[in-house]
Amino acid sequence: MRPHVELIQEDDYVWHAAELPGGEGRASERRLSVDEEDGSSSLRVDFHTDWGRGPGIHHANTEYYVLEGEIDYGGRKIGKGGYVYAPKGVPNDYLKIAEGSQILHYREYGDAGFDPVDSLAGATRWDVAREDVIVIDSEAMNWDAVPNPGPMPGLFIKYLHVDPETGFYTRLVHAQEGWADHRLAHHPCYEEAYTTQGHMEYNFGTLDLGTYFFRPARVKHGHFTTMEGGATWLLRSDGELANWYTQNEWVRWGGEGVNYGPEGLQEEPHPPVRWAHSTHDMAQPWRSEKDLEMLRNSWQFQVDQGQQNARPEHHGTGPDKSAIAIAKALDAFNLQGGHDGHGDGHSHDHDHDHDHDHDHDHGHSHDQAHDQAHDHAHDQGSEAEAETGRESIRLDWGWSGQDTEHAEERTGKDAHNWGAGHTWKAGDPIPAPILSSLPVRSRSRGRWDGDGM
Repeated sequence: MRPHVELIQEDDYVWHAAELPGGEGRASERRLSVDEEDGSSSLRVDFHTDWGRGPGIHHANTEYYVLEGEIDYGGRKIGKGGYVYAPKGVPNDYLKIAEGSQILHYREYGDAGFDPVDSLAGATRWDVAREDVIVIDSEAMNWDAVPNPGPMPGLFIKYLHVDPETGFYTRLVHAQEGWADHRLAHHPCYEEAYTTQGHMEYNFGTLDLGTYFFRPARVKHGHFTTMEGGATWLLRSDGELANWYTQNEWVRWGGEGVNYGPEGLQEEPHPPVRWAHSTHDMAQPWRSEKDLEMLRNSWQFQVDQGQQNARPEHHGTGPDKSAIAIAKALDAFNLQGGHDGHGDGHSHDHDHDHDHDHDHDHGHSHDQAHDQAHDHAHDQGSEAEAETGRESIRLDWGWSGQDTEHAEERTGKDAHNWGAGHTWKAGDPIPAPILSSLPVRSRSRGRWDGDGM
């Protein structure tokens, strides 16, 4: 499986000699993402001389997309926006690429292997081969409105290739200026994109020319706002793209520092220092007022259609949703008899009457609310640990992601990678998002402000 690469500018990648066996000419590649298990790769390739290769058979489903320059496939020349799809095991004609050309080059379900053949007429397809070669001039195609563009119209698409068996598809997507989506989404399949034009903001950072991401299945993303001139990407997914939306998202985690704390290194013996971190704590006010206005327009459009959505606010403003969730969990625990559920015959009453179903500022500090809830949970945990044989406290946080995970989540061939996509169809359980707060690849256009959880 490929690692999570989130919004990196291609200039942050080093150049390597391009891996294009059997060809004549000189080219360099930037390895945007690579699957070290099967050789699948997404590459940006620049050609320093004319380059050419005769007919042959690829060991992977192979795609070429022209950012700048020209390619010649079997006598058909196409410039910027040209696209060639050569399926694994299918004989394909010669390919020539002009000096100075810039190409996006993809290999899926295989490595760079290439078996030359003397001629197409004498070449034999592999037994496992499916589909045929596709050659498209995408510049000559019309933009079609996306059937399900999110909460508001303004999203357009050009389909370059769709695998009729797996649903894998490659397409160009354009969002017009002003298109926004105020929700976070996750999908049953991976999603990757290279920005070819324009400017968009979203929870992981800024999409502009040359930015790239590879996002495994089920990683939440969104809060899109399309800026001046709109934005265009070449987008790929290894299955049909279903959108599952989340709102009012939050994360809180923490621990106890043994030899460090707010004062720095503490080597002398001392009690561990408890610390906590949340999406609320991480927030930075990077969203402009224009961003927020666009997100609210998206929300209002959805409400006008009869949908139930929470009004978007910048992370770090308004209620700390993690603190509210902790207080709700404690209330649920108390209602279930949790304070007198240890078998010790003692009641541990802590009267508090919260109405947490509102979405406006409480009359008290949210930091204080969090501290009280956190101390309450900590005290409860200490009580539970103090007496052996007690049943452990289980707070009600809502349903667990484990409740709807795929049957092979922990046993299948991809059990080592929770970001692996699984075949999903309408009527199947919808798996919860997975936490991916720290993508493997560092980024130059990203930010971690709480939205990205």
